[in-house]
Amino acid sequence: MNETFLMLIIICPLVFLAGLIDAVAGGGGLISLPAYMIAGLPPHLATGTNKCSSTFGTLFSTLRFMKNKKICYYSAVSSAVTALIGSYLGARLNMIVDEKYLRYMLIVALPIIALFLIFKKDFGDQEQIISHGAVKVTILSILSGLLIGAYDGFFGPGTGTFLILAYTGLIGFDLVTASGNAKIVNLASNIAAFITFALGSKIVWAIDLPAAVFGIAGNWIGSGLALKGGKKIIKPMFFITLGLLMCKIIYDLL
Repeated sequence: MNETFLMLIIICPLVFLAGLIDAVAGGGGLISLPAYMIAGLPPHLATGTNKCSSTFGTLFSTLRFMKNKKICYYSAVSSAVTALIGSYLGARLNMIVDEKYLRYMLIVALPIIALFLIFKKDFGDQEQIISHGAVKVTILSILSGLLIGAYDGFFGPGTGTFLILAYTGLIGFDLVTASGNAKIVNLASNIAAFITFALGSKIVWAIDLPAAVFGIAGNWIGSGLALKGGKKIIKPMFFITLGLLMCKIIYDLL
């Protein structure tokens, strides 16, 4: 059988699953990037090819949230702009500080986040931004975008999940709108990275175009589940994403 076809047999189902999870709670890259590497792509090509398929998938899930009016644009765009700045600063910081220190912090933080989600029964049930006011929401969105963008540039995995948590726990959006806002930030970041990788010829188009179709399908179905199921779908998916992130961190440390 053709080698490319065999690679697609491995990649496409996992990219579909990654897109579904990412559209609901973020963290799809924890599945899709390893899928490309397991299939045999070297790290730099795997990263570029993954970024392409995730960009198209995120675009379609974003459009679905937009169609259902589940995005607060002034908050999302504010975060997107500062996330790009934060990502650059985080990447620069990565060059001078060892990632292992952040991994140690996350090993402590992730179980705490999980326990918080378990015991905070009303987490993300209703929007509370009306009590904050537009100015406060914008300031919190700017700070969230900057800090989580810096995390993305420095380390990366689970960025979408942390964005949703920030939009809900810190700013006060319900889980569905928080997920929609996160899509705007992710899309901006993905497009910037996608263009960079494309110009650097780091994308294997023969693999990525079919994989992108599966990524789009996963994102489309996942966003539909999030919009219809709301908290009942999004909150359980958080635990899957946090568990995947914990496994990745422990694996990297070992």
